[in-house]
Amino acid sequence: MRRSLAPSQKNPSKSTLNFVTPFINKRKRTSEQQKVQPQRFPLTPRQSQLVSLPQTEYERLIAKVLSQPFKVPIANYVPEYHANRSLGVRRATVRKALHDPFACNALVLYTPPTYTEHERVTMDPSKMLVHVVVDPILSNILRPHQREGVKFMYECVEGKRGAFNGCIMADEMGLGKTLQCVTLTWTLLRQSPDCKPTISKAIIVCPSSLVKNWEKEFHKWLQGRLHCLPMEGGSKEDNIRALEQFAYNTSQRCGTPVLVISYETFRIYADILCRNEIGMVICDEGHRLKNSDNLTYQALMRLKTKRRVLLSGTPIQNDLTEYFSLVNFANPEMLGTAAEFKRNFENAILRGQNADSSDKERQRAVEKTQELIGLVNQCIIRRTNQILTKYLPVKFEMVICAKMTPLQEALYVNFLKSDKVRKNLQDCNEKTTSLTALADITNLKKLCSHPDLIYDKVLARENGFENAQTIFPTNHNTKEINPELSGKFMLLDFMLATIRTNSDDKVVLISNYTQTLDLFEQLARKRKYPFVRLDGTMSIKKRNKVVERFNDPAVDCFLFMLSSKAGGCGLNLIGANRLFMFDPDWNPANDEQAMARIWRDGQKKPCFIYRLVATGSIEEKILQRQTHKKSLSSTIIDNNESEEKHFTRDDLKDLFRYEPGILSDTHNKLKCKRCINNIQSEPPPENSDCTSHLSQWYHCSNNRGLPDSNLAEAWRTSKCISFVFHHRSQGEVKATSVDVAAKREAEALDVESNCKKSKKSRRISSEDEDYDEPQDDSKDSDFE
Repeated sequence: MRRSLAPSQKNPSKSTLNFVTPFINKRKRTSEQQKVQPQRFPLTPRQSQLVSLPQTEYERLIAKVLSQPFKVPIANYVPEYHANRSLGVRRATVRKALHDPFACNALVLYTPPTYTEHERVTMDPSKMLVHVVVDPILSNILRPHQREGVKFMYECVEGKRGAFNGCIMADEMGLGKTLQCVTLTWTLLRQSPDCKPTISKAIIVCPSSLVKNWEKEFHKWLQGRLHCLPMEGGSKEDNIRALEQFAYNTSQRCGTPVLVISYETFRIYADILCRNEIGMVICDEGHRLKNSDNLTYQALMRLKTKRRVLLSGTPIQNDLTEYFSLVNFANPEMLGTAAEFKRNFENAILRGQNADSSDKERQRAVEKTQELIGLVNQCIIRRTNQILTKYLPVKFEMVICAKMTPLQEALYVNFLKSDKVRKNLQDCNEKTTSLTALADITNLKKLCSHPDLIYDKVLARENGFENAQTIFPTNHNTKEINPELSGKFMLLDFMLATIRTNSDDKVVLISNYTQTLDLFEQLARKRKYPFVRLDGTMSIKKRNKVVERFNDPAVDCFLFMLSSKAGGCGLNLIGANRLFMFDPDWNPANDEQAMARIWRDGQKKPCFIYRLVATGSIEEKILQRQTHKKSLSSTIIDNNESEEKHFTRDDLKDLFRYEPGILSDTHNKLKCKRCINNIQSEPPPENSDCTSHLSQWYHCSNNRGLPDSNLAEAWRTSKCISFVFHHRSQGEVKATSVDVAAKREAEALDVESNCKKSKKSRRISSEDEDYDEPQDDSKDSDFE
């Protein structure tokens, strides 16, 4: 039998395991060992040993990647706190609004009916309606009037206000129409009471200069959450491919749901865009659609959409027929056909607007106006820029009547005495179309600006200038500007020099003619003023860079020369706070649009608007025509019935009459009761402002009481001003020095009329802050 190989079995008699328990022979410590304290070492974290180890470049890169915080894999994701959804969590089956309707500052556009508990149990959950709430990133920045505008437009396009789905946003310039439309579009693309998007696509139609601006506005306010398709430039093949992809995409989630396109481009590619249904169309600067016979209007009418929003700060520009075209585009058949509208409303209203109308005609006009307002107010919202007085600095607006120089007067009178010009006037009176008469009007307008603008016609001996060459100086040269030949240019030259010397303000110069911009440029080079120029020859991309550079406070750019036809709409020139409107336009809307470039959101300085007209000339007649049109607009749009009808049709037709030796033809036609001998005896009404009629402005026949010291200094120095109308934006007008000066002049006039025989003068304390030292006016050219 095999023996076990275990050690205990090999030699059981001699065991090698002498096991001794440690407790028997326990070693005792000596006294010296007891005195020594054990040494304690601090615990070192294990990671410190790892960091101390040498690392390669590769290891450092990996550690850098792993150290980055978690990022949501959604482009431009902004967390919504207290929202009803979370990342990675399945959506609840219960219907809820996209945003909390009970949150602070929430803007609720639609409130569903209140359901009882029994109705909630019995009704289908998929048919339960929810709130429509504006995205908090927008509702938190909307001002009160903008919140009201968004709610109004939503109710209109959704048919909550009646049997129509269109509206007109007629707010004046600077009230944020673009932001309100961005809010409306984003809400409709994301929400509805049925928990799904209301629309899948929208089209923004605007002037070509504003295409890029609209894209920037969407990106600015939505922080990149929505992508637009701007149609600017590009080849025809690329444009067709992009528009077809946009038009034929019928899915609820479109990559670029908003198309921004100009009016001209839309007209060219209307066949592609009109094939499929579009959720909503927004027409910026909607007064471009005032003529229902043009091709752009007809192309937009073919668009398959019921939601139409029209933006225009000036719905009425010339007559009610154009106003009808705008309303008919937004809501077809609301006012009937064009013939029915003219028969029911237009004829009666215009007949009552004339100064020679009877009481019965005026009463009927009032009745028809109220009836029209009752119909239109359902789909139109109108707020004036008086709202901006809460958010913007004060604005002073001045209409300056500048005297013409002897050379201008001689050329003007010689032109009117021409036999050919008189013949053209007779042709106009016979109601025959005369393009020559329109050319004569243009020549007179250019002559009022500067004689150099018509010098080429003088050399060519055209109509009205057959014998005018002898009137010019013998050494006349048009290559270098001479401001002394024009009253308005003399005033402009003095004003620019004073502003440049006494302040750091920037100035915008606006004209209707590029030839006048050429003279501006010559004057700037002569005085060595830094400037930029924007007209129709500048590309759209370059315009944005020029505007951004001018608005930069660090850039020394004194002048911005602007063509009202090319850049009068949509530009923000808040880098400047002074604007010169050098020549008036027949359409008051063009001037209003151009003058609104500086008094906008973001402006920090008080604004000064200067409107220059030549005294007694055709430019004053144009100003009177603008007053008539603005009175019509305020009557229909603003529902303001003015009791003062100052200009008859005969006055408006009398364009080719020159009034020499007067202070202001406009002031004479106003028949102002507040002025005695052209001196204002009482201030305007307390509730008036720069949007009121000219008869309710301040009237100045001298340089006292002007709100701008630069203008007062230029009047005293150049002596080329005859009269000034001025007023300010709505505010506490009582506290201004303008009223103090007007009151002082009124008191002086009363003392002079009551105590004319006694030469006793009124005592004024020299310590009064409004006290002015008496000046000797006997040396002035207009002193009587």
